[in-house]
Amino acid sequence: MERRIDLHANAVAASFVKRLNMATRVIDNSTLPGATFELVKIRASQINGCGYCTDMHTKDAAHAGETSVRLNMVAAWHEATVFTPAERAALALTEEATRIGDGRFVSDEAWQQVREHYDDDQVAALIAAIATINAWNRMNVIAREPAGAYVPGQWG
Repeated sequence: MERRIDLHANAVAASFVKRLNMATRVIDNSTLPGATFELVKIRASQINGCGYCTDMHTKDAAHAGETSVRLNMVAAWHEATVFTPAERAALALTEEATRIGDGRFVSDEAWQQVREHYDDDQVAALIAAIATINAWNRMNVIAREPAGAYVPGQWG
């Protein structure tokens, strides 16, 4: 697969990427657990077929100490026993929110599960995490950003 456009070399795209990175820092600095943030990024990237983001976030999660068992089970989290109830709630919300373009909605059940495990600031961070990773996924899929060569910490 050949990249269609280098998002970091184009002035308009690079300016937007810079601001999206700044938005992501708000989530990084929140009380949402870092492991949960990585799981959200991985699951949304899998659903959206973003190889670049899936590569990046699985490598970043492994570098941060996430186990290979948990990383390998993200795509099948419904059947997996390796995620906490809070992580399962975040993954459910991620799936439903990522698929709203398919005519689906965020269910009251998924919302209730999230509210049982996260406070208002964490919920806000979770919503922002889902929104930003979906934006990243779409940019990289449209641009055909090649996957496989990412090195943890490459982007700071």
